[in-house]
Amino acid sequence: MPPMANATLHDHFRPPLSTRRHWHAFHNAWATYLASDLNSRLPTGFFAEPNVQFGIEIDVATFDESNQAPHGQSTSSALWEPPAPVQTIPFTLATDIVEVIVYDSQGGPTLAGAIELVSPANKDRVAHREAFVSKCETYLQAGAGLLIVDVVTDRKGSLHDDLLDRLDSQAVRLGSDLYAAAYHVVERNAQPALDVWQQVLIVGQALPTMPLFLRGSVCLPVALDESYDRTCREQRFPVRETPAT
Repeated sequence: MPPMANATLHDHFRPPLSTRRHWHAFHNAWATYLASDLNSRLPTGFFAEPNVQFGIEIDVATFDESNQAPHGQSTSSALWEPPAPVQTIPFTLATDIVEVIVYDSQGGPTLAGAIELVSPANKDRVAHREAFVSKCETYLQAGAGLLIVDVVTDRKGSLHDDLLDRLDSQAVRLGSDLYAAAYHVVERNAQPALDVWQQVLIVGQALPTMPLFLRGSVCLPVALDESYDRTCREQRFPVRETPAT
């Protein structure tokens, strides 16, 4: 199939496309192609992996692969029960995860950078938004580079702005529901700082190339339009969106 002349952003969450293609299948494939593109250009010692999980739940099942005690007998661990908890508090797990993680394999895999593709569940309620922002903040606190891409059109709000509010109440908000934002932890004048790149995304227009910094000084250009175009072609998109009026 020949490539599209100009890769432009589609609206995956409203008709006509939402009734003909599943957005989660697209995000899954997009994360895979982003990882593939990164692996073709990453320096020696680094590798990228897609991590896609939808509808995350706590798995209460456990599996014991150790030697089983004879029938009718209990192991010492089975006899111990923890005391009652001091308290129980609400806790929200990050719901959907669609990301590409870059690892530095020298001395064992360590987090070097991440690309987060926002899903509707990440934006649909305050608790989910806070869980997503907390995860991103954890990546930055670890010194990893971060790129957030939000093409979700049927949920309002900006997780990028939420993250900026969490980090610095004086930061300039982007004020857009659709965006790409990159972050790089640096040191200037012997003080830690965070460099931020942010760009509004518009349905019907091309996606930008954004920087992805890895822990240290490595920076890769992430051509979002190329991986997005490839995903559209592989998914055999039946429609082409027109710019919103």
